[in-house]
Amino acid sequence: MLSLVLVQCVVNYLYAKIVLSTVMKQGEDSTRTMYYWSSALTYFLAMVCSNMALQWVNYPTQVVGKSGKPIPVMVLGVLVGKKNYPLKKYFFVLMIVVGVALFMFKDGKTAGGDANAFFGFGELLLLLSLTMDGLTGAIQERMRAEHQTKSGHMMLNMNLWSIFYLLVAVLVSGEIFAFVNFVQNHPSIIWQICNFSVASALGQCFIFLMVSDFGPLPCSIVTTTRKFFTVLGSVLLFGNTLLPRQWVATLVVFFGLFLDAMYGKTADKKK
Repeated sequence: MLSLVLVQCVVNYLYAKIVLSTVMKQGEDSTRTMYYWSSALTYFLAMVCSNMALQWVNYPTQVVGKSGKPIPVMVLGVLVGKKNYPLKKYFFVLMIVVGVALFMFKDGKTAGGDANAFFGFGELLLLLSLTMDGLTGAIQERMRAEHQTKSGHMMLNMNLWSIFYLLVAVLVSGEIFAFVNFVQNHPSIIWQICNFSVASALGQCFIFLMVSDFGPLPCSIVTTTRKFFTVLGSVLLFGNTLLPRQWVATLVVFFGLFLDAMYGKTADKKK
């Protein structure tokens, strides 16, 4: 898993390097190096904690837990990133998060799960992952406020530091050797990895554009609700059915998005 992410980061770095030197001229970057290595580290830890949590919790639990990402991004953006949001903004974001969580929640007991275990190590890892997500957003807010960091520079440097962290992780764990052995035994997978990595680079380019132009909170709302729209699209296009609870959740999400778009930006300013 980490080896595949390492390949993605290398492709993302090369893509940002090429774009910055050709079509996207963004000038000199004055952002402090500390912001880059710290944001890359928190992003890396968020990913690791989220994936490790799957050893103790099921996938639906992880999805529902991670749907709360905008909340720590907002809270730590205020505490660390020095952002200031109006009270109604908190309410609109909470509506979206609750709606997505209600929509993605799976009814019934999961196989092999402990019905009496309300909170355990897996849930703790999810909380740590959400905290790291919030810290990543807060550091990115500092970048925007103090250095007006552009998307290309952010993508280039965060991927550079991510490559360093991932390289250390795959060498220490020995995963890189298993990955190389797997690719040697299944060379046809190289084409899929290349396609996947190029798609990742294109998608990440737009993510960093949104972070640099609009901020980490709107980006986290978009990346959270995309899961919701994926499932809703399958209902509209392929005739899958929704539970009454999910229809209520759909109304809550759309209402929250509408209110946030109409009234959530009036006092979104820095302290």
